[in-house]
Amino acid sequence: MMTILMMVLAVTGGAMLSIQAAINGQLGSQVGVFKTAFLTFSVGALITALLILFFEPHHTLTLMDVPKWQLTGAMFGVPYIVIMVLALRRIGSALATVAVIFGQLMMSIMIDNFGWLHNPTIPFSLNRLGALLCLGIALMFIYSANRKEEEEPSGQQAPADSRE
Repeated sequence: MMTILMMVLAVTGGAMLSIQAAINGQLGSQVGVFKTAFLTFSVGALITALLILFFEPHHTLTLMDVPKWQLTGAMFGVPYIVIMVLALRRIGSALATVAVIFGQLMMSIMIDNFGWLHNPTIPFSLNRLGALLCLGIALMFIYSANRKEEEEPSGQQAPADSRE
């Protein structure tokens, strides 16, 4: 039951990332990519500080006590936000999101298989290969649908991925 709850929460988190990306894409086109990223991280830092203040249980280690390589994970959010703000305006929400998920799945499978970053080893399998192939096929379907939209002339406004 707990596994299903965690999967539902992860799907909800993924949906929220798509909403955030769509909103940030619009904001970034009006005020700039880096200002948008700065706003995202500033608001996120403020909300996280409040969550730490009111809800974080006491831990024996502080951020200054952990191995320093573990602190580098904080740097990976900035490229994600900047890339999504740039990409979403040009290729649309669905293609950008599936491309991100494909990259996440590919890297996650490698991290699991090799036990990188001190994670438990989960061997590569045909099921994992199948998942990767299915997501790659989904990425190609969405890409080709976007290409068809670009090629079909219509009197309506062009989709987000063909602007600029």
